Amino acid sequence: MLKPAFQKDDALLADIETARNQPDSLHIWWLGQSGFLVQHNGKQLLFDPYLSDSLSEKYAHTDKPHVRISERVIQPGHLGMIDVVTSSHNHTDHLDYNTLFPLFAANWQMQLVIPEANRTFVTDRLGIAPSQPIGLNDGQTVPVGGFVFHGVPAAHNELERDVEGRCKFMGFVVEIGPYRVYHSGDTLWYDGMVDILKPFKVDVAFLPINGNKPERRVAGNLDPDEAARLGRDIEAKLVIPHHYDLFEFNTADPADFVKACEQYGTPYRVMQLGEGIRID
Repeated sequence: MLKPAFQKDDALLADIETARNQPDSLHIWWLGQSGFLVQHNGKQLLFDPYLSDSLSEKYAHTDKPHVRISERVIQPGHLGMIDVVTSSHNHTDHLDYNTLFPLFAANWQMQLVIPEANRTFVTDRLGIAPSQPIGLNDGQTVPVGGFVFHGVPAAHNELERDVEGRCKFMGFVVEIGPYRVYHSGDTLWYDGMVDILKPFKVDVAFLPINGNKPERRVAGNLDPDEAARLGRDIEAKLVIPHHYDLFEFNTADPADFVKACEQYGTPYRVMQLGEGIRID
């Protein structure tokens, strides 16, 4: 039996619409895996959504089945209010045709932010014009759709760059009104990470907790302890975990993250699927 969502479908859409009545607040919904919808002042930013069963279908009859363990909170085509969407790297749970194509159909003016190194791969996978995505490299700052994006590196598992030195895996620090939000993408801890992130004084950090286990035969991420320590070290005002409770073979227990946060004094919030929170 799939883990149930806190809210989904029409209830989720109603919650998103109701939040417009508090335009000065930062509103956040966890849509599963690494997907977060962020709203402020009527603008909607969607980080790395995966809202299909692409991977479960692809690997169903292989030795690496991607068995879903939680409900999908919404059909992507029902999210008809998105201004900007991100893909932090080229793995399907962060760059999914079956999620992004319906999103583009429902949001014809939506802008897509990607690592510049991935432009050709992204446009080929999605079947869009090569000029359409907005590409960033680490150290770059670009205004997009009422938000300001800062590119930061991610190590999944390495700080991999193309022949021109551009990051293939990235995180994004985004200025959203008076708030600063860091979405890690998929990443391990790397040398200099704290020095890069700490000056941003982020209000919310979305960090993965599923860990790095070679026996899974997939690239890894921070584990619960590392995520809690990183949140503390960059002095994030709030850390929200992600990248768990989607696939049976590649998950983590958020209780371990809670325990580590309490040990390190890291401010945290574990969200339920489809749940929304408000930050003032």
